[in-house]
Amino acid sequence: MGERTSYTPGTFNWVDLNTDDQDGAKAFYGALFAWQYDDIGIGEGMVYSMAKIDGHSVAALGPLQGEGMPPHWNCYVSVDDADASAARAAELGATLLAEPFDVFEAGRMAAFADPQGAVLSVWQAKENIGAGLVNAPGALAWNDLFSPDVEASASFYRELFGWDVAEMEGAGGQYWSIANDGRPNGGMMPMPEGGHPAWNLYFACEEVDATVGQATELGAGTIVPAADVPNGGRFAILRDPSNAVFSVVSGQMDP
Repeated sequence: MGERTSYTPGTFNWVDLNTDDQDGAKAFYGALFAWQYDDIGIGEGMVYSMAKIDGHSVAALGPLQGEGMPPHWNCYVSVDDADASAARAAELGATLLAEPFDVFEAGRMAAFADPQGAVLSVWQAKENIGAGLVNAPGALAWNDLFSPDVEASASFYRELFGWDVAEMEGAGGQYWSIANDGRPNGGMMPMPEGGHPAWNLYFACEEVDATVGQATELGAGTIVPAADVPNGGRFAILRDPSNAVFSVVSGQMDP
């Protein structure tokens, strides 16, 4: 079990879903990943639903914000200083979508679109570090960037977070690995034809094919069918019933 009490700056540490059907999303992901929920009031008639496994927060579901915005998952990276990280991202060519702001006493965050157009958030922890459990069934296990220019994206994130981004040997120019402080931290790949720049998150599961089958029964669609990955595991990319994209993966996980 990958229990966490802190995150090294530059590490993916949280994900949340913005949706126009929170009740439907809670039912779908609750059935798929056995999530339980703790609803936190965030305004008039609005709640932020913390998804939990064995008492550990693993993700959250919140109301859709922004006119014309479709349902989507957000990925967060831990930083020491959200203001400094947001300013540095802007210096490097990113577009700030949300200036740094406090999230009650939980932490401070900002969101930006990187120079290639992929959206990412940064999180400066106060009372809340992010996910208390990762790399376990139903919890966050990986993050990949789909980019129209991987070399440019790699340069941006090296400068912003100090990531070590390197083309994976034997991948034929189709995958770059990300390491942060010496630990695996995700990957980058060329954006597929007809796609758009985006960070894609993966939830761990025991068996990908069975999870895809269950997700389909619950109303999800398949973007990329279950396929093998080099570590002996498998993955698939799905759309939930509201069309928010997420992935599932099985195989050896970091502790």
